[in-house]
Amino acid sequence: MEWINRYLFGTAVPILLILAGIFYGFRLKWFHIRRPFTVLRVLCTREKGSGVSSFRALTLALAGTLGVGNIVGVSAALWMGGFGAIFWMWVSAFFAMLLKYAEIVLAMLYRQYDEDGKPHGSAMLYIKACFQARGRGLLGTALAGVFALLCILNAVTMGSVIQVNAVTKAFEGVFGISPWVTGSALAILVFLILRRGTDGVLRVTEKLVPLMTLGYLLLSLAVLILRADRLPDAVALIFRHAFEPDAAVGGIGGFFLSAGVRYGTMRGVISNEAGCGTAPAAHAVSDCSVPARQGVWGIFEVFADTILLCTVTALVVIVSWSEVVARNGDFMMMTVSAYSAVLGKPAAYFMTVAVLLFGFATVICWAHYGIESASYLSRRPWSRRAFLFLYVCSVFVGAFASADTIWQTADFAVGAMTLINVTVLCLMNREVRDATYFSFKKEK
Repeated sequence: MEWINRYLFGTAVPILLILAGIFYGFRLKWFHIRRPFTVLRVLCTREKGSGVSSFRALTLALAGTLGVGNIVGVSAALWMGGFGAIFWMWVSAFFAMLLKYAEIVLAMLYRQYDEDGKPHGSAMLYIKACFQARGRGLLGTALAGVFALLCILNAVTMGSVIQVNAVTKAFEGVFGISPWVTGSALAILVFLILRRGTDGVLRVTEKLVPLMTLGYLLLSLAVLILRADRLPDAVALIFRHAFEPDAAVGGIGGFFLSAGVRYGTMRGVISNEAGCGTAPAAHAVSDCSVPARQGVWGIFEVFADTILLCTVTALVVIVSWSEVVARNGDFMMMTVSAYSAVLGKPAAYFMTVAVLLFGFATVICWAHYGIESASYLSRRPWSRRAFLFLYVCSVFVGAFASADTIWQTADFAVGAMTLINVTVLCLMNREVRDATYFSFKKEK
């Protein structure tokens, strides 16, 4: 599995994602760049409806992408690829925006409604439809089923075990709290929230995501203001080292190699899961009636996750680089040191809480992804209950599990999901183009 992750997914997936992003850019004529005011107007327009708003669906998707990788993953990219890695993260995010947009549009086009009239969507639905329309229904059914199984596997490993493992280590290291206590508390909280279904998850993410994002931004801005004299040099370093070979490898490779992975030693950084096929399950619950409108929120999701949060983290680490390098590749403590070097010991406590909030948001979001996948495989009630039992157990186990094998499994699942999903996105580009032109012609 390690060989496959390193040489197959580590090479094929980054190249495929970049080429697919360029392809969609020309296919959609870079509308998000050429017509920024139209995009902003879509984001500021609220549709009337009694269901889930576009913003609530966005917070659910952001809960999945805003993981502890936003806190420590950037340090990994800087350590592995140099300062120029951040430039390549920006480039990667630029192309990833349209892939995120495309998969959300397709999820909205092919979503289904349950007996209560609530919408449900996922990558599995448009994967199956893609091949059925081409006379390959059996292949579509098989690939959609494989994708659902991979998503469940990734939910249990990356979405649960790895996140909880990071949280428990942070609390044990800073506060001295036993993993037994942290793991048990998280498992109970997750169980109570998931018992209430999607509505319970949405209520938590709607409040938690804006709060943790605002708090993290304010702390980062405080550091950057206090070290404003070093900020121009930090920005200059990013561009100066951008075209060194190591920077390109660390930036693009770090951004794509561990797609769907939030945190890990000696791995790169993934910002937003664009092209992975997970976000459709979050955005499809929206009551938005125009697929392209909801797709635009996916573009904003990439911007908020990578361009905004990852950038401020990178700048904080760079302006405190002399204190950071002493940690010698301990990515968690590299980031903590960058903040505490300027703001003192309280910053370490805040960062530990931030790891808890970011990690917990990811855990409950990925539970939603896993439930949608389990429901796709079988609509019987037992499939949902079986997954919930497995997921809550994985949360508790994550407090003690060794992360090495789990990382390998998560990397494999995400790589396979991305290859399937991006291939289908390219095959279905006409549907995305038509939906885009129809919607934005009306906006104009």
